[in-house]
Amino acid sequence: MVDDTATDATLLLGMAGVEVAAVRLDTDGVRVVRVVTADEAARVCPGCSVVATRSKGVVLTRPRDVEHGGGRVRVEWLKRRWLCREPGCARRSFTEAVAEVPARMRTTGRLRRAAGRAVADGGRTVVQSALDHGLSWPVTQREFRVYAENVLPAEPEPVEVVGIDEVRRGKQTWEQDPDTGKWRVVADRWHVGFVDIKGKQGLLGQVEGRDATGVATWLKSQTQDWMSAVRYVAIDMCAPFRAAVRRALPHARLVVDCFHVVHLAQRRLAELRRRCTWAMRGRRARKGHEEWEIRGLLRRNAEDLTEEQRDTLVTTLTGMGTYGCWILKGWHAKEKLRALLRLTAKHSHTNPDRSAISNARYDFMTHCLDSRQPELITLAETIEDWWEGIENYIHTGITNAMNPSSSQPAGRRLRSTS
Repeated sequence: MVDDTATDATLLLGMAGVEVAAVRLDTDGVRVVRVVTADEAARVCPGCSVVATRSKGVVLTRPRDVEHGGGRVRVEWLKRRWLCREPGCARRSFTEAVAEVPARMRTTGRLRRAAGRAVADGGRTVVQSALDHGLSWPVTQREFRVYAENVLPAEPEPVEVVGIDEVRRGKQTWEQDPDTGKWRVVADRWHVGFVDIKGKQGLLGQVEGRDATGVATWLKSQTQDWMSAVRYVAIDMCAPFRAAVRRALPHARLVVDCFHVVHLAQRRLAELRRRCTWAMRGRRARKGHEEWEIRGLLRRNAEDLTEEQRDTLVTTLTGMGTYGCWILKGWHAKEKLRALLRLTAKHSHTNPDRSAISNARYDFMTHCLDSRQPELITLAETIEDWWEGIENYIHTGITNAMNPSSSQPAGRRLRSTS
């Protein structure tokens, strides 16, 4: 007669191939579930596929499992060790194994699958998922890749807008060639990702390094229909990316990400402030110096400053004399560039007017050139060099930033790396 309580507990546990024999509460408050093997196939010898009939003893294992009922559960599997009596079999003995817990595994398959699913669908990083499930990083990364390969199509679907950007992954690894004695890079710290910006496919692929050859090779490895469907490619101001796109997708229009344009202006403004400080004080700025105290206001957007903060910024810099006026010119150059970028339809909610773009561009360029500051002149030259991509951004509003209208979880948009 089957114990109804044990049957109910087995259904609650839901692990195929085993049945619950007992449940108790351990001293630390964790529920301990004792299970025994219920699958007759576990008696089949993995060496000769003959069913064993003689037991050598029992073994108690503790495979880690997922949480049940909102808390930890400690599984104890009391399984038998069987003797294989076939003369031609090299296996003398073996322990029972089921599909959910193969031989020599210390974790259940559903625990490993849950860790990979948490990365893909739960929006967690591999490190966080590994910590949450008590697994190592390599195991979690492997399960994520297996899960991604099962749910994603073999080839990415055609996309209209592709985003290309680099991401840093750990440290660079080198090894020495035993024959030549020269050192070479084994694992690059930089990877380049390809993202579907307008659609919902997310990360389309990822390659190691950030050179033009690797980017162009990945783009050319796609189908002809996929490459023909690409109309826009969003990149930062990276010359290798531009060269790769022009080589692999000559018909696509380059779009420069506005974030990197503003970031470049902020860097040039910081360089101008440091140079003026050295020229005025012969050292780096420190607490108590006017340009040091207002450095936070220099990084702020003009529309985010209060009237009092704006007055403080202008009064402080003009009171410093010539060097302060130069720094103020740098801040105005940054804001004029931002005003040019804000002409995009994403900000103005109307189609950008070409005459307004031309006037704003002329205002920015003349301001930088008339300032006679090398940092601002370099900024203007860089903007001129990348103007085609910047103008495409103003007309399209395309950016590598996450699309807030997408309702799909961030993790599900990930595609397995290639």
